[in-house]
Amino acid sequence: MTKSTIQLTVLTIVLILAQGIVFNHICLFGVAVPLVFIYALLKLPVTLTVNWVLTIGFAIGLSVDIFSDTYGMNALACTLLAMCRRPVLRLYMPRGEEPADPVPSSASIGRSVYLKYLVTLTLLFCIFIFVIESFTFFNIWRLILRIICSAVLSVALMLGLDCLFSRRREKRL
Repeated sequence: MTKSTIQLTVLTIVLILAQGIVFNHICLFGVAVPLVFIYALLKLPVTLTVNWVLTIGFAIGLSVDIFSDTYGMNALACTLLAMCRRPVLRLYMPRGEEPADPVPSSASIGRSVYLKYLVTLTLLFCIFIFVIESFTFFNIWRLILRIICSAVLSVALMLGLDCLFSRRREKRL
């Protein structure tokens, strides 16, 4: 196992535990739920095969389902998110350009591309999970409010995590 594999495994375990113990009990204003465990899925290397990404996504979602008692909703949403990961990255990357580092980050693919990647996939996951959870469009405005507020809160927390875990390449004065 390489150093990056061990780091990603530890990060995944910590985020799943944090989601189950802390973040599942936070609901700002009755609408915004932070969903930071998907950060581990978004940080998987782009060189992984689709089968591995789908398996890891399902395992991450199932682990959160065990903590949350949500009967497979996160497993389904994480598997759908794992399927959308590579096409979304290709959507924002310039044609013919490969990332310098296989792990998507602001340093490897650029800040604007990384922010679009993070926002799009977080918004997709929030759409998946809240539509699966409600399984109705009866109160569509509340559903849209929950999706948008949760996505904004989750992106803000994941950007904070990214700043915390990313290595600084430039020297400070």
